[in-house]
Parts: sequence; C-alpha cells; structure tokens
Amino acid sequence: MSETTAPTTDPWPAPRASGPVHATVALPGSKSLTNRALVLAALSDGPSVVRRALRSRDTELMARALTSLGAAVDTSGDDWLVTPGPFKGPSAVDCGLAGTVMRFVPAVAALARGSVVFDGDPHARTRPMGGVIDALRQLGVLVEDEGRGALPFTVAGSGRVPGGSVTIDASASSQFVSALLLAGARYDHGVDVRHEGGPVPSLPHIDMTVQQLRLHSVEVDDTDADHWRVLPGSVRAVDVDIEPDLSNAAPFLAAALVTGGQVTVRDWPRSTTQAGDALRGILASMGADVELADEGLTVRGTGVVRGVDLDLHDIGELTPAVAALCLLADSPSRLRGIAHIRGHETDRLSALAHEFTALGGDVTETQDGLSIRPAALHGGVFRTYADHRMAHAAVIIGLAVDDLLVEDVATTSKTFPGFVDAWTRLA
Repeated sequence: MSETTAPTTDPWPAPRASGPVHATVALPGSKSLTNRALVLAALSDGPSVVRRALRSRDTELMARALTSLGAAVDTSGDDWLVTPGPFKGPSAVDCGLAGTVMRFVPAVAALARGSVVFDGDPHARTRPMGGVIDALRQLGVLVEDEGRGALPFTVAGSGRVPGGSVTIDASASSQFVSALLLAGARYDHGVDVRHEGGPVPSLPHIDMTVQQLRLHSVEVDDTDADHWRVLPGSVRAVDVDIEPDLSNAAPFLAAALVTGGQVTVRDWPRSTTQAGDALRGILASMGADVELADEGLTVRGTGVVRGVDLDLHDIGELTPAVAALCLLADSPSRLRGIAHIRGHETDRLSALAHEFTALGGDVTETQDGLSIRPAALHGGVFRTYADHRMAHAAVIIGLAVDDLLVEDVATTSKTFPGFVDAWTRLA
C-alpha cells in the first residue's frame, strides 16, 4: 500500500471500497494491557520497562496520573520506563474518558498520603463509579463524592490501606474488580473480592488482570466463580511486552468480509486474554475464512455477510464493529447480553440504533442488545459521540455505502493514533 495522507475534514468522508481489499496491517499495542502494565509497574519493587506501549490519549492519561501520584513514567520512546516512588498528595488526576484511569487509579491513590481529586471529560461524569467508590470505603479508604457515585470525587489517602474482604456488584463493569486486584497486594491484608449481582461483563479483562498480576509474582486465587483473592506482598518489577490491540483489528478484518478481499493482521498471538481474539470465531460464523499462522491472522471474505445470533456479554467492546457487519448482512441478526455497554463512552446500544436507523437501517433496540434486519442503506452523517468504537462501526458501513460522513473520526486516537491514515490506505 502506498502512503496516503488522510483528509482531516469534519465530518470526514468514509472511503467507499471500489473492489476487494487486500492488505497486511500492523496494529499498535493493546490499551488494556498497556494501562494494566503501567499500574503494576508503578506499584512494583523497582524500575521496569513497558515495551511497545500504546501511545494514545488513554495511556498518556494513565502515565500522567501515576506520575502525579509520585511514580516517574518516561514516555519519550517506544518503550516506557517506569520508576516507582512514594505515593503522595495533594494531586489532581484528569481521567478524560478513560475507564481504566477513572477506575484503576483511585485504588492506587488510596495508598498515597494526601488528597487526590479525580475528574474527567463531561461525559465521564455519567459513567458508573459506585462499585469502586463503595469498595474502597469498605476497605477503610475515605472517599468524598457528595453521594454522586460518579466523578468528580476525592480520595483522601493516609499512606496505607487496611484491605481485607469486600463485596461489590460488578455487573456494570469488570473494571471494578480489576481495580481492586491490581492494587490489592500493596494493601495491609491484601484483598478478598466477592461479586454479588448480575453476571460480570467482560470477564476476559479480569482474566487479563490476573495473568498480569501473576507475571509480577503476585499470588492470586481465582478458583471460585465471582471470587478473587490477592495476598499481600511485594509486586516484582518485570519488563513487559505489549501485544497488539486485537479489538482494534475489528474494522480491518471486517473489510475483508465486506469486500470479498483478504486482510492479514500481523503478530496475532497464539494465546491471549484479549477479548478481540473472539473475532476469529465471530467472523467465521459470518461467512469468512479465518486462518491463524506464524505471520498473523488472515481473514478472507466472499463479499457476502451472513446474519448471526450472538451473546457478546463477555466481549461487549466488539459490539459496534459486529453490529456494523450485521447491518450489511444478508439475513437478520440478534446481538444479546450487552446491556452493560450503555455505560461505556456513550450508551452504545442507543447510539448504534439511532445512527443505523438514520442511514435507512431496520434496527430494534432491545433491553440487552440489538435486533438488525437487512434494509436498503443510504449515506448521511454518522455521529460518533466521542466514542472510538462508534467510529469503527461507521467506517465499516462506509465501505459499502456511498456518501457516508463520519463526525469526529479523530476520536479513534483514543486507542489508535494514525487510524485515519491506516484506514485510508487500506480502503
């Protein structure tokens, strides 16, 4: 593919595919892994390196947050050096719209001596935070939120956290659990977390947290469902290699299916806890030929997309891209188990239903998902609601629909700086 400079107009004209797409794509690192690695590095017993860290708004917000608490995070190169330091306040943390920052860092800030104020973008104040706030209070941490259960709030740290047992409802976000597990080894008595409530969404992300903890020699017991125990102790400093962000592969691999082309995503891991790995089975069920080899994951399409009935509860972040494929499918689709994504960067179910319908789609928003039926589509302006995954849905549809304009496509920089140029070269 030749280098292309993508247009920067807003709304941005999504490229319409003129034929089958054939491409090999290299993805930036995983946001989820990068931010977990940064938190554990800051909690570690010595300096360490996060190799091939994702450089994006969310990860830079995490680096700045940890630095404001007393760690030193050198982001000048591709590999980021993290040097732990004593955590202290007063400090202020800008969470932006990053769920990992607003949920993981308060559990770290509880170890600081002094007050740490958390706030973020306007929409961040609508995202559920009660699970983390209530849990920290149960563990002996003073949190001042004026009863909001949301940003802004202040963690008033005393320099230590008693820790111990805590019961939470994590049905709104698996990040509530991960936040406690990541910091738990540094609490006096560790942390023993029990979930009581509806099913925990995005369980692969908790598995990712547990895997990363064990990499740092933290002892974790997750043998019982909805119960996690982290023993107190040091967090060993370890250099970490970050995998490509597999969820960011969704629009690129979808392009092969939509256009009847072939796309290879390089360096796809043979074994991973990333939710994006589920794309292999999803795309195969929608009509693609999927092959994992040493060079990466290759998807080949016929130009025909089959409708599906899928429970995406554990992999909700893939919903916008999968829903876009369903909108282009030759038969009805049903996506289920994803009521929790109403609390993501935007209410993704409502946003998808509204934007798809505005393009002529036949879409019904259900209590926990979407029903999508084939319909004649037309162009128009697709709003992204400052949500990078909504932009992924838009560009997939744009491959097959003339005159589709994407509002604020730059929101993709949240997890993939350079996405627009990469997509333009592909399409």
